[in-house]
Amino acid sequence: MRSRFDEQLAELNKELIEMGALCEEVIAMVSQALTAGDPEKARKVAPLDAEIDRKERDVESLCLKLLLQQQPVARDLRQISAALKMITDMERIGDQAEDVAEIVCFLNGRTPEDEGLMTEMARATIKMVTESVDAYVKRDILLAEKVVGDDDTVDRYFDQVKNRLIEKIAQDPGDGEYALDLLMIAKYFERIGDHAVNIAQWVIFSVTGTHKED
Repeated sequence: MRSRFDEQLAELNKELIEMGALCEEVIAMVSQALTAGDPEKARKVAPLDAEIDRKERDVESLCLKLLLQQQPVARDLRQISAALKMITDMERIGDQAEDVAEIVCFLNGRTPEDEGLMTEMARATIKMVTESVDAYVKRDILLAEKVVGDDDTVDRYFDQVKNRLIEKIAQDPGDGEYALDLLMIAKYFERIGDHAVNIAQWVIFSVTGTHKED
């Protein structure tokens, strides 16, 4: 029975890795669409988000099957419970990437003046998502704690973008709507970082049994 259970846990890990990879792909795609001013690329985000939604349902179904058939306890139960929490955050990452894509389409090819900052912010969030899922699969508390700490970097990027956009609005009030669109995009990237932190905190719970919230 245990060997069958271990096989199912391995399948769960595989599904989570695939879902994490989709999240990384969708963030990268929307970041490229933003910096290139490419609405066509932005429109490719919605089908990827739909795939993330499907993957969430698959993982949820697998977790429920494991809970009902295997009736796990202790560490095994925590691992499955954590996976159920993690996929909710991953699904929201996909939703927020799609929200960014919708704004990119409204910008009509206009690119951000501080595109370097936005690109770095997107890269930092991708890294956090990758490492949070890796931490779950490897049961690596130190890596999960690193992800939690890395959120400060994303927050600093957000503050820099926000301050520059405030200056821009002060200098050119007529371009305020564009600046607010960019601020919303930065806020969505910051929220993606927050979801990666949530994933990392559920990883820590799955290993230690303790869940720490900010």
